[in-house]
Amino acid sequence: MVELHLAEPPDVASIGAGIHGVRRLREVFRLPDLWQLHLYSYSAELTVAGTTYSVAPGYVSLTPAGAPVEFVYRGRSEHLYVHFRPRVVGEPSFVPVVQDAGSAAPVLSDLLRSALEASPSGSARVTAEVWTALWRIVELGSSVTDGLSGHPAVAAAIAYIEANLGGPLTVPALARMAGVSHNHLTRLFHAETGLTVIAYIRQRRMARARHLLVSSTLSIPAVAASVGISDLQAFNKACRRELGGSPRTVRNAVGVQAGGV
Repeated sequence: MVELHLAEPPDVASIGAGIHGVRRLREVFRLPDLWQLHLYSYSAELTVAGTTYSVAPGYVSLTPAGAPVEFVYRGRSEHLYVHFRPRVVGEPSFVPVVQDAGSAAPVLSDLLRSALEASPSGSARVTAEVWTALWRIVELGSSVTDGLSGHPAVAAAIAYIEANLGGPLTVPALARMAGVSHNHLTRLFHAETGLTVIAYIRQRRMARARHLLVSSTLSIPAVAASVGISDLQAFNKACRRELGGSPRTVRNAVGVQAGGV
């Protein structure tokens, strides 16, 4: 989690669309006095201050000023970005470093593209669009734990799960990351969510898979990889069990429903 102050609008230093992974697949950089907001349209590995996250299309990240950042790309990669300075006034919001924006991703994209078109960076419209986008990102973080008592270990585990649905996730690793024992995390997690940790991971992976199948043009193997299921046969079985049909059926059902309206 990071502390982000949004009681007043941020100072926007720059905004743009970055294209990476063309000449080299690894980049390391650090902005000493600027925060970084990224909205992704690709899959990659992102390491912020020593912690590695998986990002995928529709994910968003917030990096505090001064944090070292490393990207490992898989090829040509494009994202929208904003470099900004928050004004440290009022109460802070606590936001995951990386989140799956889900159905809010198109809204965030529209806000950032509108800000990109409204140059220069210091204009009132740019500031307003970016400020609105940042508040929408804060709301994403709060929606993940709606209805939970907010135990720090559970909140940390959920934030890490949401940011790493495409990578390996195990209860022992989550417990170590959250600073509690395997058994303690299991008890806390079930008490707050009504699910086991593994069931929650499965539920979130399949929700993400449904979103990618119906809202993107990613191939089915790419969707499977984006939710951490590299075996296509296993992905097909999971879709049938959790989503009610094969990956292709889930994708095509949207068009059928739209045509019947």
